[in-house]
Amino acid sequence: MIMAKNYFYNLLLTLANLLFPVLSFPYVSRVLGPEGIGQVQFVFSFAQYFALIASLGIPVYGMQQIAKHRDDFEGRSKVFSELIAIYLLSTLCLFLVYLGVIYTIPYFAANIEIYLAASAMVLLGFSYIDWLFTGMEEFQSIALRAVLFKIIGLALLYIFVKDRGDFRIYLYIMMFSFLGNNILSFFLIREKVKLIFSGLHLKQHLVPLFFILGTSLASSMYTDMDTVLLGFLSNDRTVGLYTAAVKLSKITIPFVTSMTVILMPKVSKSFADQNMDEVQDSINQSFSFLMFFAVPMCLGLALLAPEFIALFSGKEFLAATNSMRLLSLLPIIIGVGHFFLYMILVPAGKNREMFFCVLGGVLISLLLNVLLIPFLQDLGSSIANVCAEVAVTVLYIYFIRQYFKFEYEWTLLIKALVSALVFIPVIWLIRDLSLPLVFMLITSILGCGLSYLGMQLLLFKNHVIFDMLVFIKQKINMGEK
Repeated sequence: MIMAKNYFYNLLLTLANLLFPVLSFPYVSRVLGPEGIGQVQFVFSFAQYFALIASLGIPVYGMQQIAKHRDDFEGRSKVFSELIAIYLLSTLCLFLVYLGVIYTIPYFAANIEIYLAASAMVLLGFSYIDWLFTGMEEFQSIALRAVLFKIIGLALLYIFVKDRGDFRIYLYIMMFSFLGNNILSFFLIREKVKLIFSGLHLKQHLVPLFFILGTSLASSMYTDMDTVLLGFLSNDRTVGLYTAAVKLSKITIPFVTSMTVILMPKVSKSFADQNMDEVQDSINQSFSFLMFFAVPMCLGLALLAPEFIALFSGKEFLAATNSMRLLSLLPIIIGVGHFFLYMILVPAGKNREMFFCVLGGVLISLLLNVLLIPFLQDLGSSIANVCAEVAVTVLYIYFIRQYFKFEYEWTLLIKALVSALVFIPVIWLIRDLSLPLVFMLITSILGCGLSYLGMQLLLFKNHVIFDMLVFIKQKINMGEK
């Protein structure tokens, strides 16, 4: 029941993260135009990159360490105090570097005031402590705070952003939504930890933190490198096509990885206690959930690629159909990689191995993009993207096999694929009805979803469905009381 509750709140957060851009971006893009949006997004992203470096991987490492001391208040407080001290020191250093960059490079001089305003993102970066709540499995607090500030931010956006000169206000609202949530979290930790100012041992955390930071930076490189190289080696139109394909292909990934997020603190505690039976149980839960959702999402995205592109991006982007069909493999590939990373490697503290896995992805991405883009354009980047993710996932599996002998029910992949094959005739029949685009997509999603559920329930008796039905029934009964 606790796991179901955690998943409910994590799903709420995932939906909020997806819904907020849907509600805000169409409005703000029409008010500010491409120049205003581009300027604000670059300033925000530039400051966030400094904040990422300043974090030193603490959001991942800290969650793992807090989970190990979940039942030990003193130990949890000591770890939290040590990591906050490191976070604060690194934040101050990167803040000074940020100021040095914007004051010495002429590029920033014309809009120095908004870069100065964005420096608050760097200076207050240490205030991000959701890793404490995640480690303690308090997903309700994380979700409700995030949703609250997104709603406030959305309201402020509609009230104060009225014309193209309001791009600074848009930046301030984005910063408020991000930093306000973080600062509020500091007022909620009194009963969870106490700050300790003496007897701290910071050095013990530095080596694993630098490996996790290297992994985070390398990961951001190979996930963003394809777009950058495509821009250098092709043209703006090709980048636009690829961007549309990637965004649509990755939209389901937060859903397929959501169970891993809520189980990771529990797995970290199980590893700390050397309770491998509990680790195996968590692996079974997460893996069955992953296979159940990722496989049909991949096939659905591939089969309905033309309709998705036409509806969300416009018919001028239909040339990206083949790229999207190839990239539709990403939910299962990234989902499996995320599963092995956050269910085993991170909780087990295999930071060095994580770094080498992601470094392999960087090299594969760089090589294939350079070789394929000149000939295949956006399709070449799509191939490089998929191959890089496959390489990283294979390396995860390789290193895990060196240390552990966990079992994975790969037959679930076959069962999900067999159940999802019914999508082919369902979509073919619905297309033959010549419905308007929106109704065609809605009907196809509903038809495929019901067919898949029926196959899983009647043919394979999949327990994931029964667990969800029990959870929904419990929620209804609670509501009636």
